[in-house]
Amino acid sequence: MPLPQRQGLYDPAFEHDACGLGFVATLRREATHEVVCQALEILENLTHRGAAGCDPCTGDGAGVLLQIPHELYATSLAALGIALPAPGDYAVATAFFSQLPSRRRQCEAILEAAVVHHGQRVLGWRDVPIDDAALGPIARDSRPAIRQLFIGRVAPRQSFEQVLYAIRKRAGRAANADDFYITSCSSRTVVYKGLMLAEQVAAFYPDLSDKRTVSRLAMVHSRFSTNTFPTWERAHPYRVIAHNGEINTVRGNTAWMSAREALLKSDVFANAIEDFKPIIRPGGSDSSALDNVVDFLLASGRSLPHVMMMLVPEAWALDPDMSAEKKAFYEYHGCLIEPWDGPAALCFTDGRLIGATLDRNGLRPAKYVVTSDGLVVLASEFGVLDIEPARVIQKGRLQPGKMFLVDTTEGRVVSDDEIKRRVATQKPYAAWVAENKIDLRALEDVPSLYTIPHADLRGLQQAFGYTEEDLRMILGPMATLGEEPVGSMGIDIPLAVLSEKPQLLFRYFKQLFAQVTNPPIDPLREEIVMSLVSCVGGEGNLLEETPRQCRMLELPHPILTQDDLSKLRKNVFPDFRAATLPMYFPVDGDPEDNLRAALAKLCKDASRAIADGASILILSDRGIDETLAPIPSLLAVGAVHHHLINEGARTRAGIIVETGEAREVGHMALLIGYGAGAVNPYLAFESIAAMCRDKTLGADLSPTAAGSRYVKGLKKGILKIMSKMGISALSSYQGAQIFEAIGIDQLVIDAYFTGTASRVRGVGLREIAEEALARHHAAYGERSRAHLDVGGHHHFRVSGERHLWTPQSIASLQRAVRLDDAKSYAEYASVINEQQEHPMSLRGLWDFRPAGPPVPIEEVEPAASIVKRFATGAMSFGSISKEAHETLAIAMNRIGARSNTGEGGEDPVRFLRLPNGDSKRSAVKQVASARFGVTAEYLVNADELQIKMAQGAKPGEGGQLPGHKVDAVIAKVRHSTPGVTLISPPPHHDIYSIEDLAQLIFDLKNINSKARISVKLVAEAGVGTIAAGVVKAHADVVLISGDSGGTGASPLTSIHHAGVAWELGLAEAHQVLVMNGLRGRAIVQTDGKLMTGRDVAFAALLGAEEFGFSTAPLVATGCIMMRKCHLNTCPVGIATQDPELRKKFTGAPEHVINFFFYVAEELRQIMARLGFRTLTEMVGRSDCIVQRSAGLHPKARKIDCSEVLYRPKEALTSPTHCVELQDHKLDRVLDLKLIEKARATIDGGPPVVIETRVKNSDRTLGAMLSGEIARRHGSVGLPEDSIVVKCAGSAGQSFGAFASRGMTLELEGDANDYVGKGLSGGVVAVRPPREAPFRPDDQVIVGNVVLYGATNGRAFFNGRAGERFAVRNSGATTVVEGVGDHGCEYMTGGTVIILGTTGRNFGAGMSGGLAYVFDEDALFEARCNKEMVQLETMTAADAESVRALLEEHVRRTGSRKAIELLDSWQAVLSKFVKVVPSEYRRALEAAASPATNGADGSDRLVSLLSPSTPYVSTGRYIPANAGPLSTGERSAAHG
Repeated sequence: MPLPQRQGLYDPAFEHDACGLGFVATLRREATHEVVCQALEILENLTHRGAAGCDPCTGDGAGVLLQIPHELYATSLAALGIALPAPGDYAVATAFFSQLPSRRRQCEAILEAAVVHHGQRVLGWRDVPIDDAALGPIARDSRPAIRQLFIGRVAPRQSFEQVLYAIRKRAGRAANADDFYITSCSSRTVVYKGLMLAEQVAAFYPDLSDKRTVSRLAMVHSRFSTNTFPTWERAHPYRVIAHNGEINTVRGNTAWMSAREALLKSDVFANAIEDFKPIIRPGGSDSSALDNVVDFLLASGRSLPHVMMMLVPEAWALDPDMSAEKKAFYEYHGCLIEPWDGPAALCFTDGRLIGATLDRNGLRPAKYVVTSDGLVVLASEFGVLDIEPARVIQKGRLQPGKMFLVDTTEGRVVSDDEIKRRVATQKPYAAWVAENKIDLRALEDVPSLYTIPHADLRGLQQAFGYTEEDLRMILGPMATLGEEPVGSMGIDIPLAVLSEKPQLLFRYFKQLFAQVTNPPIDPLREEIVMSLVSCVGGEGNLLEETPRQCRMLELPHPILTQDDLSKLRKNVFPDFRAATLPMYFPVDGDPEDNLRAALAKLCKDASRAIADGASILILSDRGIDETLAPIPSLLAVGAVHHHLINEGARTRAGIIVETGEAREVGHMALLIGYGAGAVNPYLAFESIAAMCRDKTLGADLSPTAAGSRYVKGLKKGILKIMSKMGISALSSYQGAQIFEAIGIDQLVIDAYFTGTASRVRGVGLREIAEEALARHHAAYGERSRAHLDVGGHHHFRVSGERHLWTPQSIASLQRAVRLDDAKSYAEYASVINEQQEHPMSLRGLWDFRPAGPPVPIEEVEPAASIVKRFATGAMSFGSISKEAHETLAIAMNRIGARSNTGEGGEDPVRFLRLPNGDSKRSAVKQVASARFGVTAEYLVNADELQIKMAQGAKPGEGGQLPGHKVDAVIAKVRHSTPGVTLISPPPHHDIYSIEDLAQLIFDLKNINSKARISVKLVAEAGVGTIAAGVVKAHADVVLISGDSGGTGASPLTSIHHAGVAWELGLAEAHQVLVMNGLRGRAIVQTDGKLMTGRDVAFAALLGAEEFGFSTAPLVATGCIMMRKCHLNTCPVGIATQDPELRKKFTGAPEHVINFFFYVAEELRQIMARLGFRTLTEMVGRSDCIVQRSAGLHPKARKIDCSEVLYRPKEALTSPTHCVELQDHKLDRVLDLKLIEKARATIDGGPPVVIETRVKNSDRTLGAMLSGEIARRHGSVGLPEDSIVVKCAGSAGQSFGAFASRGMTLELEGDANDYVGKGLSGGVVAVRPPREAPFRPDDQVIVGNVVLYGATNGRAFFNGRAGERFAVRNSGATTVVEGVGDHGCEYMTGGTVIILGTTGRNFGAGMSGGLAYVFDEDALFEARCNKEMVQLETMTAADAESVRALLEEHVRRTGSRKAIELLDSWQAVLSKFVKVVPSEYRRALEAAASPATNGADGSDRLVSLLSPSTPYVSTGRYIPANAGPLSTGERSAAHG
């Protein structure tokens, strides 16, 4: 049952999964078979949320948990001569065993021995009835033997479950094998699950169809694994939970749980607790790990709600509405355990209680229905059971951080408030926190005694590797602006392990980030869920709750000044001592021996300090001199952290780093990620102070102010890095090690960075020590320098680090393409390719190995065919000029290749051919997180639709187009306002997991079935498993983008510290797809600094069939790599919207075409030498690559690329390139019937009305119909209400997506997530069934992320919506009767009317459009994020518009709420709040000013960012509880 072993670049540690889940329970306190049947029906109706791999009949896993069916088991065992005791007096252990009888009997004996050891009775065994015919071939071949052991109770009934836990853990530890797994062992519940599709569960397990199988509750799960290596045991439900989503923090959670094991003590379990270790079973999934911990804490005596609250806490710190008792509960438990953070919907049960909870950000869907006859259903979607509307008395969705709980014993639903109040008040947590927690800010100020004399500063800077670039481009901007510095055009310097200059150890590590399986978070717009609070000190026994458990030092953030650190050293608490441990090593002697000995001493000193009572360990490199060099701070932290974990002492003390080495955001993140609780970058502060004193940073900036801004910039940067991985709380990021090492020897990794991925081996301790000494010698050696090194990491410098793009390479390429000069191209290619002695990249280390005899060049695939595999990268119109963008499109269209719109949309004028036959239309239309310009017309005018999950230069981040670049033309294309800054969210708000991606692929394929769907990923460790999931989600193309590609603007931290080279990502993706048998189902493309034909050859040999170029084509059109793209000052007219600078653009399509043909011809020469006639033959032939070692410098000779060049054995029998088309299952969508009935209307005939029933499996209803309209009629569409579709039932996801003008979709029932996504002029109206007894405005009628990216049209919802309503709405008009958190987030246009309450964080990032909120309870102002919006009362014109829309709302939905408001219109007017984006208002006023009247907006830039002209409200905002307006006030308020 195990996963495949690690091989090549595949590592089972990077497996991911997602799913559909749900439960059903009855409040009637009667177990029935109907509940079991309903659970199985739910499971089948969630089939589309599961997946299958290369074997379509073998699913990724599905199962059901229910109460023990006593009558069934009693009858079955009676036939075997075994009498079962009464319910509750026995337990059932269901287990998976080896099919080998001898091995099975061995494990059965182990389980029986554990039962006897714990004093219980072995009653007998039962073979679980199964039907192999229900399984697919892969599942059948891997099926375990499935048996049940019945255990008689001897222990007291109240402790029986604890004893059963101990039995299971003892048996598992004794067996210690992958072929023995206990799925459940309980006196209450039993689990039936396996490697199958959802619809196969009931057929495989005949028990489930037996009418004697009865239960009051049942929990179900259908799994979607990113790989086709799912196993039987990884199916859900687990023993307590079922999980939909991803635990982003699982690495840190697992490491900290391991560290806590040494302190675990329990009177209940006594010595048996040793059997429980490790608490988290190695090799399991993130869901399995969480279940292990929930299971353990539940067995230890905490209640199930208590356990879920402490592991998955709400975002409590900034919640003004939360009670003090609940905040104290969360604060106290934050000292015991860090949050298990990530997008998660969790169902859980102990057999009596059953419930669900969401992560703090509400990133997974969970909807519930309660009926009048006591049925409770919760699932990922509405409509999973067909329930008569008249029975439904409550309908809702689980809110972020909230809990939904059913007590089947009491027969009632327990509210979130009740259960959490009960848990939070069971102990005096608030008093405990107040008495024991220490706040850094409350400590007495103690000025630092440390100062660095000015004369010593330069020497210290050199010893720690500072450069002029560090001061000028990193510290200076952060100290003046309080922001991370921004750069552009990517990175083209050597990897740290290939650099011939000494490198900081930080540079050998790359950040991991979220893509597809979990989303990044927006740390600015959704700040309410983020926390930088760091608690430092010793922890206690996790199984106890005592006041001393929260005796911790709380830091508001992890960056300490010198004065902060002085406070800690001198604090007055005798039980909270700090010990300072020096981290340096002797200069004289053998470097490796000295460093190893110093690390050992440091670890020994740490152990001794803890034994002596220290609660804080300060690792300090102050005190270095001529004889002592600093240990790299990251190495010191990793060494101490892992040493203390191994000793069982890590949780007894916190680690703080006092270092002169760290200065960048990425450095701080690494130190925290490897275990530090806080960092004092003292030399950075001293360097900033010196720059203030010499006026480098301006005449008026003081060292204190500059230091504060530097800290602000670091805090923002750390939040951004955490959020890239989808982590909200620093406590969950600390020690999580979410990094990959590039070029570090495995011995170093195992000793000091245990568990870190390191696929390219390299330097050891010797080289690390030598690089530290090289920096030390620059400061203190005989040849010490008076000046700092120039650096050259960010910009090319003659004496700095080597670059690929140099004046020579740029000049040679431009001469080649402009003069059609093959000799100049050869010079260019030689500069880039010839890296025999000075490699810059992994491919620079490689040579070719012929596959066979050379072939004549005439027999090699022609260049005209090869160039069709080329594409230009996704550069948006906006980031580059109109001239540059269209030049690329014309060039690629001429040669049959593909250009890419980027995320800025495309002007419909470009869809038409030019008179000379050229086309400016980009073949690839990108769909990115902001959905700029993504209309139905845009989508149907594409040959390929590319979903951008991440960007190589800034993975996990959104983009930003400053207002000064948004002229009238760009604003029109992006459906925004000229002059208003446009921001892309970090995540796609309709992709929080792999099954969400599958949904978007399905959406896009519906609207344009002729286009292939591609998904852009960024290379990182684990991208192979993600690529496998993407192919299983039915993507036609997978693009693996490297970290080195260009960008218009990106934080320097992201450019240098996030993502890995395309060689690594591409090789991993290809290897894993081949191993999975999925490689033949999709095309693989790569990009990220491809520059020559040699690069393309290596990419093909590693597995790519298509190849993307961005920077090189720009250079061909005139780019000279000024790296100022983000400043709008491009001197050659490419990366600018300045009309004068754009005139300087001299590029032509011919230049781009010449470049690509030169690349193709160079590639042909290589193919001929290697013996390949076609490019297809080359794909995946990594055996034709050989690593070179001769002539390299010492560090480069240490590199081992064997895992990158690994060729799976499956390559001999499975396809290694795309050989088949994906089956998108479009032949069964409901739209086909709609199109057939509306065909005459689409062709210009009369209007038509169509009636149809819908269910939750009817997804993306209307999109295919919309595509037909848009293809025929463009954005104009049809006259309104030409095609009216009347639906009844529960609509699936993406109802009304991309609906074009002329379509009206009416739904009587409810709908799931993404309603009206990309609405393009159509009308959507949703109302509850007429017979529903509930009041509609109190119930949820549509799901989350409604009207995402809508550009036009109207939508009316007679009920409430979920989270992120109208996110990125840029033109739709809508009325809804209440919304969840983050409403109108990132909105840039349109009108939103909300007739009820909103959730928190309304209007975050809202830069355009208007919202009107009926604020009946006067709470809206507290729930609104006013950073970018202002609140006003309505003007008379507003009131007239709102009234008209409410009247239409009544006509379309029959809204009772709207009728009531209209009936008392004058009385309720004052309770409406108008939400106006500040920048939008300024833009409108600027456009209306006399200075702009009559101006040509397309050529004029309007600056709207000046704070000197604040907008003065036209209507004073008056809270609804402020009392009636006077006549004068009313007159003023309404204009």
